Amino acid sequence: MKLALLSDLHANLRAVQACVAHARDAGATQFAVLGDIVGYGAEPGAVVDEVMQLAAQGAIVLRGNHDDAAVTPPAHAKNLEGASAKWTHRELTAAQRGYLSSLPLTQRIGGSLLVHASAHEPARWNYVDNPHSAARCLEAAAQFEDVTEVFCGHVHEQRMFYRGRGRDPMPFVPVTAAPACVPATRSWVATVGSVGQPRDGDPRAMYALFDTAQSRLVFHRVPYDHTAAAEAVLRAGLPDSFARRLQEGR
Repeated sequence: MKLALLSDLHANLRAVQACVAHARDAGATQFAVLGDIVGYGAEPGAVVDEVMQLAAQGAIVLRGNHDDAAVTPPAHAKNLEGASAKWTHRELTAAQRGYLSSLPLTQRIGGSLLVHASAHEPARWNYVDNPHSAARCLEAAAQFEDVTEVFCGHVHEQRMFYRGRGRDPMPFVPVTAAPACVPATRSWVATVGSVGQPRDGDPRAMYALFDTAQSRLVFHRVPYDHTAAAEAVLRAGLPDSFARRLQEGR
């Protein structure tokens, strides 16, 4: 199986379509969407529809914190994210909101556990962004029999943490398009990056492809028309900073 892992789509239709097409060309046989389907971007309804089509074809789809916020936005927006959630809520149909609210927080597939944030208290949206948080994630995943790896989103970065001989897992920054070593003898956690809103200074979309038969994990960067996506954000009346993030990748 070649499992394409997409996370943090953030209502960016152009980035989603580019990553799905790239994954299909790379031989993906299964898709998983790890949450934050909406939020920040200008096309939440179209992206939810796109994800629902993937789900109808057998894709695994999880719920993220921005999906929750779009379903039940704050009564009084105290920041830009809250205002975006209220706008997104209005843009979605009742059926689309119902779909988002029905999504699970975690899902198993083979020896992998999929989650938006962390396997450690997934509903609290903890970040897996350092060896200590990776250790807590792996410890929580250990309750599931035969789980050896965890895939997460949420942090908008592509990174891995291996369980070695030390107390905390060892961090590893992968090279784009180069297969990463994923030995079956070690447990590990990977954050697959963000399709719709990269924040590492590179505007290209992110996703990962896991070949279970070969035990190979490849992190991809996919160019798309991020300028058009930023312009769509401005036309929608969303904050300028959301558009700049797409242009600058940060």
